[in-house]
This record gives sequence, C-alpha cells and structure tokens, in this order.
Amino acid sequence: MTLTQLIGVSVTVILILNIFLAAALIFLERRDPTATWAWLLVLFFIPFFGFFIYLLLGRQLSEKKLFRWEGRDKIGIEQLIQYQVEAIENNTFEFRLDDTAHYQDMVYLHLRNNHAVLTQDNDVQVFNDGMMKFNTLIEDLEQAKDHIHFQYYIIRLDDLGKKILEVLIRKAKQGVKVRFLFDDIGSRGLHKRHLRELIKHGGEVEAFFPAVFPLVNPRLNYRNHRKIVVIDGRIGYIGGFNVGDEYLGLSKKFGYWRDTHLRIEGSAVHPLQTRFILDWNQASEHHDIEYAEQYFPAIPRKGSVGMQIVSSGPDSQGEQIKDGYLKMIFIAKKYIYIQTPYFIPDVSFLDALRVACLSGVDVRIMIPNKPDHMFVYWATYSNVGKLLKAGAKVYIYENGFIHSKQIVVDDELSTVGTANIDVRSFKLNFEINAFIYDREKSHELAELFEQDIQASTELTYEMYLQRTRAVKIKESVSRLLSPIL
Repeated sequence: MTLTQLIGVSVTVILILNIFLAAALIFLERRDPTATWAWLLVLFFIPFFGFFIYLLLGRQLSEKKLFRWEGRDKIGIEQLIQYQVEAIENNTFEFRLDDTAHYQDMVYLHLRNNHAVLTQDNDVQVFNDGMMKFNTLIEDLEQAKDHIHFQYYIIRLDDLGKKILEVLIRKAKQGVKVRFLFDDIGSRGLHKRHLRELIKHGGEVEAFFPAVFPLVNPRLNYRNHRKIVVIDGRIGYIGGFNVGDEYLGLSKKFGYWRDTHLRIEGSAVHPLQTRFILDWNQASEHHDIEYAEQYFPAIPRKGSVGMQIVSSGPDSQGEQIKDGYLKMIFIAKKYIYIQTPYFIPDVSFLDALRVACLSGVDVRIMIPNKPDHMFVYWATYSNVGKLLKAGAKVYIYENGFIHSKQIVVDDELSTVGTANIDVRSFKLNFEINAFIYDREKSHELAELFEQDIQASTELTYEMYLQRTRAVKIKESVSRLLSPIL
C-alpha cells in the first residue's frame, strides 16, 4: 500500500469514526441540544483529535447510583425533611426570624429539590482573605478532639499544604480520627504515597475518581469541586478557597487571591457532615463511614443565621444550585450582586438576568481581569457584553484574581460556595453552596462586594463596543464552545 493510499484509508476511518460518534451523540446520549451542537462542531472541525477530546471531556456519567450510606436514615434526616415540607405547606412552620420567613418559598424549593434541611441557629464568620481563613482553620484543627473530615478539590503540598498536613499528622498521633479526601484531577501530583506519615498514624486518605492507569486519568469531567472541612461535628468550613500558596496571594501569575469562605458553628454543620460522608463513602473502598453519634453531636445554639446547605452534581437529575441561583434572580427587587471567576451561563440564566435588568433591578457582575483558562475568559467576556446592553454593570477586578462564588440579593439573601456560573458547575462537577437567609450576613457580603468595586474597573457598554476584531473573533469561537467548557 502506497503512502497516498494509507493516508486515504486513515482519513476514511477517521470520518467513519466521527460519523458513528456523532450518531451516538444525537441518538443515544440525549444531551442538551446546545451541547450536542458544540461537540459536533469539535468532531467535524478537529477530526481525529476531536475524537480524543471527546473521550476525555465528553462522555456522560453512566453510574446511576454513585453514593451510598446505609446509616443516613438513622440521623432522622428523612423525617426532618418531611416535617419541614409539611409544616411549610400547612403554614405551621416556626421561622425564628422574619429574614428567613420572607423567603419561605425558596426554603421550600430547596427542601423539595435537594432535601436541604433549614437550620436557624448558626453563627457564621465570613472570610475574604486566604491568610485569615487558613490561620483560623489551623487554629480549629489544633483544637480537634474527636475527628477531622478534610476535603478539597485542590490540595498542593507546598508551604501551606505541608503546614496543614503537619497539623493533621500531629492530631492523628493524638488519637483524633483524620479523614483526608482530595480530587484526583484537581490535586494533580498528589498521591497517597505522599501521605504515608498521616496513614501510618491512623489517618485515612481517599482520592475522588482516581486514575485507572498511572499518571493518566481520562475522566476530566465529573470532578468533585467541593471544599468541606468538619471538625468534631461542631465546626464546618465551606467556600471557594483551595489549599495552596497561591490562595494566600503568593502566586506571581495571579497576585492577590480574592475569594469567599465561611466558617459555621450551628446545626448547618450536620448537613455538611452528611455531604462529606456521602462523598467519602463513594470514594472509599475499604473503610466506609458508618453512622455514629459523635459525627452529629447536639450543638448548643450559637447564633440565629438561617441557612440551607445545597449540593448538586451529575449524580442527580436536576441542577439544584442553579435553580437556587435562578430563584434569587426571580425574587430580587432592588439589586443583584454577583462575583464569579467564570460567567458562562445557559440561556435560562442569561434571560433571567436580562429581564431583571430591564425590570429596573440593579444587576452588578464582577469578574477577573486575567484568565486562568483562555477560552473560558473570552466566553465570560462575551456573556457580560450581552448584559451590558440590557443595563447591567460589569466590574473587572484589578487587585489580583477574583475566585469568589457569591450572589447577594437585596441585602437579605445570599449564597456562598463552590459553584461557578457555568455549565461545568451546573451539570458536570460535584458542588456545594450555603444559601443564607440573614440580613446582617447578606449586608456584610454586599459591603465586601462594594469594597471590591474600589479595586475594579467598570466595563461600560461603550467600552465593550470598542473591542478589537481579534477580541471579537476570540469571543465568537469561545461562545460556540461554551456549552462544553
């Protein structure tokens, strides 16, 4: 066979593979139509390589039951959910504060949509600086008496990572049960062999969706993006900071790292604990966590903040966190403040914000001034451009990199967590957010947003219209690929 014939056969095989894969996309996987068109674009404009990109990023999760925890019913969570649902339906639910009662319909949404129990006795501390967050976290870890449940998407064994690991090893030596869960893709380069000292002293370590083959993990989607720490069942952490020096603002590339994280004391720690246990038991092969009372101790009332912990991921049929975001937009009367590193929403989200703008709601969106993912950045730029025309205000954060995932509405309602405003967070990754019904905390988050405006440049519609042709081309390509970014 001549070289020309060989090339011809190869091209034919690639085209046939593309056709079969395209047919599978259309007729078998039942994807969202916009995602289907995006993958067809990749397959036919990047033949051969597009096939391997699809294998890495495009395959859907086939497992129907990812999570198991036989002891879940023992903590009475199903009975509590049913009680709260029925009490709201019968108008007999006892709301301790008007701030929470005012958003009864949203509480009901999360109860039905995500089995997210409402707790009303929480004390919440807000962190927007990595140094403050990790100093406080380390102090809490040092005080642990019974167990530490530690879960992050990214854990780097740099100075910060090693410092925390030293604390965990020391606590394990003291008899505290330490469980350490990391995402295999997010924490590239971290392996169980690096944690031998922790394991040696009784710590347990698991990786979420680990690589089947050494150094190669073909499952780039469906990652566990959650950040959860639970200490003795009494203190919980949730938010956007990962573990690494860059999150302390020590990266030359990103500079200061602006994020938002919460420290919680109160009954909301229990649903955080439940979420950790579900994730741990999915990842664990040999040491599942069984129900024990010390994981869910009685907690004296610490505060009065109302809160629901809502999780979402490809193991569920819906998009629970996105639904919560949309509900916040629908009920806003005065303003909506959004901080997100990536703004690549679907049509429903964009339309909801556009309608809010046209209805006179003060919509403000803050995004980074520099990309950590090029296509994502230009897709973000394109989407905010659409809202500028409707009257939204867009701010480009200039004081380093903004990674915060928060929304504040009307000084009364807010959310902080791990979910970005993009398809990846809405559908492909495992995420977790706290939805907060409290005027004081929501006002505090709004004030932080307004302080960040002072370190930002406003992008006006006139400025956006003056963008160069090169930028327009980047936006166009990124917009076409946005359903799969």
